[in-house]
Amino acid sequence: MSAATLALDVGQTGTKVRLTSSEGIQEMLLPGVRTHEPVVPQLAMFANRVATETNLVFNTVAMGVSGITKGEQDAAPLLALIESRSVRRVLLTHDSVTSYLGALGERRGAVVASGTGVVTLGVGRTAVARVDGWGNIMGDAGSGHWIGREALDAVMRAHDRRGPATALTAVVQERWPDVEEAYIALQSSPERVRIVAGFARSVVLLAEGDPVAHGICVAAAQELAHSVRTALHRVSDPQARGETLSVSVLGGVFSSTLISETFARYLEEQCPSVVLEVARGTGLDGVTLLPSLPSHHPLLSLVSSSER
Repeated sequence: MSAATLALDVGQTGTKVRLTSSEGIQEMLLPGVRTHEPVVPQLAMFANRVATETNLVFNTVAMGVSGITKGEQDAAPLLALIESRSVRRVLLTHDSVTSYLGALGERRGAVVASGTGVVTLGVGRTAVARVDGWGNIMGDAGSGHWIGREALDAVMRAHDRRGPATALTAVVQERWPDVEEAYIALQSSPERVRIVAGFARSVVLLAEGDPVAHGICVAAAQELAHSVRTALHRVSDPQARGETLSVSVLGGVFSSTLISETFARYLEEQCPSVVLEVARGTGLDGVTLLPSLPSHHPLLSLVSSSER
């Protein structure tokens, strides 16, 4: 056995795991977190499962978690639930923090991560601002779930003649031949978030020829650019006027050329002093950086740490 650091990037549709030890790096994939159920016991279960399946001894566990609330973001209860007594330190934070670190490292600017959900984080000299990431009921504008939800709304508007016809109707009918039964099936399904977000891919694929799908993609890009502009405004330092800030994007939503190009155009129009940069790495890379984050960095105000 050898000592190792365990990093987990915990999302709603999957959890990415990285084990770093003297023997090298191992990666694996676990299920996602169910945000409508207590989160901390699920996080402990992930850590315990990795320990059992790999037979490695962890000294440090770091996690970036999607959908975690302030009340749940306490590393002490999580540490208590981790069975391995070799774990001496736990770092716990929202995945917006680890997405930021993965994309921009310690530089100032903003990162928007849009997958099933979405959150934007702005970091200035001393201030940090989180924008959106409020879940699929109250927020997540421009996310995969938001896009899928807009698609379902458009299909039902077309069905009852409140809106224009759309090719998205045929996509929805592949799953629910009688679209009037769709909402009943969704409301009763524990997988409803994943199911709704799954329609985002069809929206992107149909955007070139379907005006409704095209409009949804453009609206998503506008929402994402608006969140970035808001985050940058909130962390701006009056003493640093003229400073060039970096913006980076993460997540599957930006794999759409239409969304990514429209986002870049809106960002250039609204924030001309900003430089859009390719992300250095992923959210999992950001989780790996958590244990070595400098003590003076403003992001530490959003990280809970516990030791024993």
